[in-house]
Amino acid sequence: MNNTLFDKTFRDIDGKIVLAQMPNLPIIAWFTASLLKLVFTTGEINTGLDVLANGSLFTWAWLELFQGVNYFRRALGLIVLIGIIASRTVGIDALGNFAL
Repeated sequence: MNNTLFDKTFRDIDGKIVLAQMPNLPIIAWFTASLLKLVFTTGEINTGLDVLANGSLFTWAWLELFQGVNYFRRALGLIVLIGIIASRTVGIDALGNFAL
């Protein structure tokens, strides 16, 4: 296998092109907590689900950033990690509105 930039960016160690993978536990937890936040829209349960969702997505992004199978997956982890930090810092809500 050639060791080109394309290969490093999109191929895993076995030479397969990897853009998406089967969901792992942090993504499943994030998805489930996010759906449950639509049911429990206020109160302590919503706050707990928000913490769980953000923590799970942060964990997934961190794992992708440092253990991703290729540069694309690592860049995806970095982008999501920056997005999480920015949304929690600046206060971007689910609809993309800024709340300073």
